[in-house]
Amino acid sequence: MKVDVNTVKKIAHLARLEFDEAGLEKMKRDMTQILDWEEQLNEVDTENVEPITTMSSEVNVMREDVEGEHLSHEQALKNAPQRDSDYFRVPKVLE
Repeated sequence: MKVDVNTVKKIAHLARLEFDEAGLEKMKRDMTQILDWEEQLNEVDTENVEPITTMSSEVNVMREDVEGEHLSHEQALKNAPQRDSDYFRVPKVLE
């Protein structure tokens, strides 16, 4: 599949990318090459191939949730750099 310059410009605009003319031509060649490779994958016979959901054969090791000791409100506030009675004080982030 051939990718034209206008298509690359449109994709670059959507992705908020900027290219000079040399970069634009390189990106056009690269995109064309990727789509040509993808078209080759469509020619592979996958009729009797089982679909897979992951490429890894590792299995997650889960543990039981066990309720442990919790910090009291006062203990949690002990390490606060700044506090205001019962709350953590944090720098203002919105004006």
